[in-house]
Amino acid sequence: MLSLWLFLLPCLSLVPLAPAEKGLEFPQYDGKDRVLDVNDKNYKKALKKYSMLCLYYHEPVPDSKELQKQHQMTELVLELAAQVLEEKDIGFGTVDSHKDAKVAKKLGEFEEGSVYVFKANRVIEFDGLLSANTLVEFLLDLLEEPVEVIGNALELRAFDRMEEDIRLIGYFKSEDSEHYEAFKEAAEQFQPYIKFFATFEKSVAKELTLRLNEVDFYEPFMEEPVTIPGRPHSEEVLVDFITEHRRPTLRKLRAEDMFETWYLHIMKSLSDGFEFLEILKEVARDNTQVPELSIVWIDPDDFPLLIPYWEKTFKVDLFRPQIGVVNVTDADSVWMEMDDEEDLPTAQELEDWIEDVLSGKVNTEDDDDDDDDDEDDDEEEEEDDEEEEDEDEDNDENEADDGDQDDEEDDEEDDEEDEDDEDDDDE
Repeated sequence: MLSLWLFLLPCLSLVPLAPAEKGLEFPQYDGKDRVLDVNDKNYKKALKKYSMLCLYYHEPVPDSKELQKQHQMTELVLELAAQVLEEKDIGFGTVDSHKDAKVAKKLGEFEEGSVYVFKANRVIEFDGLLSANTLVEFLLDLLEEPVEVIGNALELRAFDRMEEDIRLIGYFKSEDSEHYEAFKEAAEQFQPYIKFFATFEKSVAKELTLRLNEVDFYEPFMEEPVTIPGRPHSEEVLVDFITEHRRPTLRKLRAEDMFETWYLHIMKSLSDGFEFLEILKEVARDNTQVPELSIVWIDPDDFPLLIPYWEKTFKVDLFRPQIGVVNVTDADSVWMEMDDEEDLPTAQELEDWIEDVLSGKVNTEDDDDDDDDDEDDDEEEEEDDEEEEDEDEDNDENEADDGDQDDEEDDEEDDEEDEDDEDDDDE
């Protein structure tokens, strides 16, 4: 799968350092073991005990010290999350894919190195960055009601500002409506990755131009929503529509779902970043019907630890404008050439380049030819060096042979002189 990555590097602000005030200290692990070693004997009890059970499914602990440290770091993340959420009725555990194979088979088909949350009859995979902060935020979102109700103009204004999120909103008669119940059940299938809203107020529905039992689907950064056809909707109809349309044309990479998507651009200042984002929005709106196009805007300021890795992997300078296509299977990439580093490409120039990408005229294998040429050059240089070394060795051998011959001639001359001397002595 090819992905277009967008990076935005905002300006860094200088914040004076000050001691943490009371109540603002970040929690630290207290050393108490809260994470369960889930096995065939205790997994049923654990599922019944907690309203949600968070399980880390891992391969057997390796013998390598480095890999053991990585496993211990993951366990510390889980322990800290369990400590923070101790009063929230959320359990935490680990499942060894080999030692606890029976449990894994009963719970479902899992992927090693992944975190799964069991809530009621659902299993939700955590697709985010495995840090205590991100995991806790994810679990707290799961504790919330799957549908948020909008009842006034102030709440509606906040809804309108959520342009980065995939979201749905429906207008229903009341909370007792069977159509609202179907909407709510559909929301549970996508919580917390997709946000669901509902209103029971005519005034709010009028502002949204919603009719009774109608649902609008908002794609990130799009100006107008898409009305889901065929009201009123069953849970199945809503789930099918969302599943088909959930991959947006343009979205922002977030820590809580960063492994769902890929694509890229980096700006060197906040003003440039805002300008370029507006260009990207225009391109995305013009191409929202193109299913092959998926652009992910990445703000490097959200992922500072990854900046050196990205620069090394993709061989780009993240402090100047960049936009490129990345093949997520092998990290091959190709980047748009910009004649002037100070001037951003226009929407039309960017759209033309994206069309070249989609048509295959520009692809991530282009740089492989250069790499192959470089490898060929390196091989030729190595062959030339080997030939030179062979010639030098031959010359050394010839010189050695000549030297041996000279030594033999000198020895013969010495022998002749000795014989002459002996003849003189005899005389």
